[in-house]
Amino acid sequence: MSQFLVAAIGENKCTLESYNRRDFYKISLVTTGWPPCQLYYGNLSPIEVDKPALVLLNPLVPHSWVVPEREIETEGYFCVFDDKFINSSAQLNGLASQLFNEQSSPVYFPDNEELEFLSVLFKRIRADSDIQYDDKDNLFRSHLNLIFHEALKMRNTKDRADKGTSRIVASFFGLLRKQFPVDLPLQTIKLKTASDFASCLSVHVNHLNTAVRKATGKSTTAHINELLFAEAKSLLSYTNYSVAEITFGLGFEYQSYFTRFFKKYAGTTPSDFRKKI
Repeated sequence: MSQFLVAAIGENKCTLESYNRRDFYKISLVTTGWPPCQLYYGNLSPIEVDKPALVLLNPLVPHSWVVPEREIETEGYFCVFDDKFINSSAQLNGLASQLFNEQSSPVYFPDNEELEFLSVLFKRIRADSDIQYDDKDNLFRSHLNLIFHEALKMRNTKDRADKGTSRIVASFFGLLRKQFPVDLPLQTIKLKTASDFASCLSVHVNHLNTAVRKATGKSTTAHINELLFAEAKSLLSYTNYSVAEITFGLGFEYQSYFTRFFKKYAGTTPSDFRKKI
């Protein structure tokens, strides 16, 4: 006999950790509850759930929640079901396979419109669980079908965003590296700030910064400054250009600005650095 159960989080003392059994798939919709909690899922790094989330847990993947003592109680819904429940529908089984067997992450963060839809849907599922209806299992399968499709749409949106982010990051590094090495006096640095690169790439500077930090763990400015500093050392070490010429070539308006920049990273001034070579 197949099984399907739905409940509100907190109902009958049910929590995020409830029904974490190896024979049940579990879908949770977390709408409120802070501070954030963490989900440990298989070999993935801990996933911080710090905003409303839809969580799809495969019973074959070891998982556990770390839920801190909360200022605001967790609210939302969850449903659990077994293999028999979804295997009776070829379409539902196919969707479940895509979602549970091809997971890069079990957590989806819906936008406001998606959250409203999912909240209304789970509320309806919970209400339907109390009615007398001979074909209730198929009714639940219809609801579950909508949840699965919503999750797949969110995954596709995220995948497209990730691809767009990758393109932006690749374009940023392409432009950055294209400026080096500097060929003085004919070539000088034109793009020197995150805003310069964002303008050239036709994206908002905040979007560029977020994309680069997400991909590399470092800020856009850090990457720019690293190459500027490396080029400054190279020009001081292997050319006869004056500090003033190097200042201009690296895009600094005043020599004092370049000296302050170089000393921040080298611990000494450009002139003193050159003397020690």
